[in-house]
Amino acid sequence: MTRRETVFFTCVLVLLGAGWGVTIPLTKIAVSTGFGHFGLIFWQLCIGSVLMAILCALRGKGVPFNASTLRVFALVALIGTLIPNTASFQAAVHVPAGIMAILLSMIPMFAFPIALALRLDSFSWRRLSGLFAGLLGVLIIVMPGVSAALAAPVFWLLVAMIAGLCYALEGNAVAKWGTAGLDAIQVLFGASLLGTVAILPVTLASGQFIPPADLNSSAGHALVAASVAHVLVYAGYVWLVGRAGPVFTVQVSYLVTGFALLWAKVILAEAYPPAVWAALALMFLGMYLVQPRGKGGLAQV
Repeated sequence: MTRRETVFFTCVLVLLGAGWGVTIPLTKIAVSTGFGHFGLIFWQLCIGSVLMAILCALRGKGVPFNASTLRVFALVALIGTLIPNTASFQAAVHVPAGIMAILLSMIPMFAFPIALALRLDSFSWRRLSGLFAGLLGVLIIVMPGVSAALAAPVFWLLVAMIAGLCYALEGNAVAKWGTAGLDAIQVLFGASLLGTVAILPVTLASGQFIPPADLNSSAGHALVAASVAHVLVYAGYVWLVGRAGPVFTVQVSYLVTGFALLWAKVILAEAYPPAVWAALALMFLGMYLVQPRGKGGLAQV
């Protein structure tokens, strides 16, 4: 890349990190008024499906629905949205947004042992040390004194980590079995559409359906804003991977965590004990050490 391209792509990367980071405190606001997690997931997927349909139309790319693509959509919908978001929306009620962001940075550290188990990667002491650095960061956060200072029960801290584990599983599953020839935008659209259809009866049966009129509230606005931001930023991420490469673009993981903490401070006035900053430093070290050299993958946030 030329110097001018580097500066431009770096600015785009910062914007993507800021956009993805703000979705975490927005999620905290969305769960603040008692909306059920199934209702939130339904509207998140519904909004995402509409926006992705528009994006696919603008790109001139349809989305084929057959046995192969439906398997991909079902896998991504289940472990990329339905399970992790069920955990995240419930945990967000009890866990500060900034801590949710820090725990999400465990994704690459979860991904490494899963990749080894699926024989997608080879053992590396360097990356193993990154895994232990991340785990040490988690241990600091769940220590009784720290979790008490955060007013976050250890149980919900562990539930918050389910999302990162699911995203790590999703990335490895896609790497192992592919996407039936579809690109990232097509997969996300198909998974969002299938997820919307799947979650609607669950939402209705659980009594958690959110009437459209109720979205005209602070929590509803936050949900809509987070859903729109996620689609736009994800599309931008895919675009940047194609222009600047995955190794450059995967660095957005650091920015998402950092911006999420910043947004949580600005929007929610969150504050953290010193131990949390030590945990954050260990997470960043873990992410740096565990990332493979010479290749990268799509971030999951």
